[in-house]
Amino acid sequence: MMDQSDSKTFGVIGAGIMGCGIAQIAAQAGMQVVLGDLDGAALEKAHANIAKLIRRLAEKGRISAADAEAAIARISTVQLDKAPGYAAFAPCNVVVEAVVERMDVKHSVLVSLEGEVSDDCIIATNTSSLSVTEFASAARLPERVAGYHFFNPVPLMKLVEVVAGVLTSPKTADRLVDIARDLGHMPVRATDTPGFLVNHAGRAFGPEGLRILTEGIADHADIDRVMTEAAGFRMGPFELFDLIGLDISHAVMESIYHQYHEEPRYRPAALVAPRRAAGLLGRKTGRGFYVYADGVKQVPAENPIPDLKDTGRPVWISSRHADLAATLKEYLATRGCEFDDAATPGPNSLIFLTPLGEDTTTAALAEGVDPKRAVAVDCLLPLERRLTLMHSPATDPDFLASACGILGGHGTAVTTIADSPGFIAQRVLAMIVNIGCDIAQQKIATPGDIDLAVERGLGYPEGPLKLGDRIGPARILEILDGLYAFYRDPRYRPSPWLIRRARLGLSLHHTGP
Repeated sequence: MMDQSDSKTFGVIGAGIMGCGIAQIAAQAGMQVVLGDLDGAALEKAHANIAKLIRRLAEKGRISAADAEAAIARISTVQLDKAPGYAAFAPCNVVVEAVVERMDVKHSVLVSLEGEVSDDCIIATNTSSLSVTEFASAARLPERVAGYHFFNPVPLMKLVEVVAGVLTSPKTADRLVDIARDLGHMPVRATDTPGFLVNHAGRAFGPEGLRILTEGIADHADIDRVMTEAAGFRMGPFELFDLIGLDISHAVMESIYHQYHEEPRYRPAALVAPRRAAGLLGRKTGRGFYVYADGVKQVPAENPIPDLKDTGRPVWISSRHADLAATLKEYLATRGCEFDDAATPGPNSLIFLTPLGEDTTTAALAEGVDPKRAVAVDCLLPLERRLTLMHSPATDPDFLASACGILGGHGTAVTTIADSPGFIAQRVLAMIVNIGCDIAQQKIATPGDIDLAVERGLGYPEGPLKLGDRIGPARILEILDGLYAFYRDPRYRPSPWLIRRARLGLSLHHTGP
């Protein structure tokens, strides 16, 4: 660990939400804090808000009243266009700029700072979307410049990305890692690439949900139900879009897509721009993918499941994926089903398929079974939480109703979707894993930091490489290969990191010699 005197005086430029949050945690960590802004009124308001938040912690018993007042007293403010201006930052060991996301403004701050601070003072940017290397290009000493990307709200989101630009020295990054721990935050290291680590890793969950919606496979509410109830996410992609605001999400999707020179993996969906133009931004406008009445989300009702206690049809289950077939058979046995255990389905049997990365059409034709009687069930995830049932354009409605009734007995929720390679959850989860693998392949971050960043920064149930190892790298590869074969779209091409580890039977965390 660093000597505590190394971070004794902490500077923050920008008295907005992020700057205030960073100043608050630094003061609570025992550091002297200099908070600067050009707007005197904003500074006064910022100091009052920080004091209010710190005193609220004391009221809740999380810190003592004496510690709260001491932390508040450690914060001083400076209006940058009045004396002493930037000279007030001369004692600082680290200064974080958190001003508007405009490179010209950030460069002006950087140049002004370098004229006043010592040569061993670290200058960091809290940018979430701009290049750290480009920011450092205006510096006299670019080796002491790095990214220090906190997340909102800073006191609660205990993660910070330490982003090394092309010329950032290892010592600078190491010091910022140590300072982050002193602040009570969990640091993850990343190289200077579009989206850094967290925003880059998030290019699968929402965008793939949009792709599924665009294809008419399922509506937004059903996609959210599958991803929360079956896959275990705290909220679905469309709930998340509404929470963040579609204007913000659209800007991030477009920015990362173009910064990666139109990389197909990050291609945004065409339906987003018209919705943004129509003002369907989410909670803040009262309408997004959902309608919000007095701030309460209105969720469309699900279609009722047919009440079929006895269909008179035996059930034939494909043995193509033996473990998935066994899982489905065990589940259906509790429904009192009559099974057709012949090698090929009888003339009246209801045909259940359990494909990975294929749609019902492809799976039925590959197995040579009657598409009119065939439906597919996603058996990748636990069946007790929510089942996803997929039909083809040829599926007979009576057989589909029978399948819904059998699967949905005893109160189990069933989501019925149109044909989709990889259902809903398979394709979203496989894309999450694949992008995580590609971040590792590009050496943007270590496998451990990738998982930590996604779990803490995005709130996923587990990081992408943990997820891939739990499902199985070979199985993830099979899903992606199925998507790629069907769509012929490089969006779904598997990462080399995944391909090699799946073929060798290695963990996705394996980094080699």
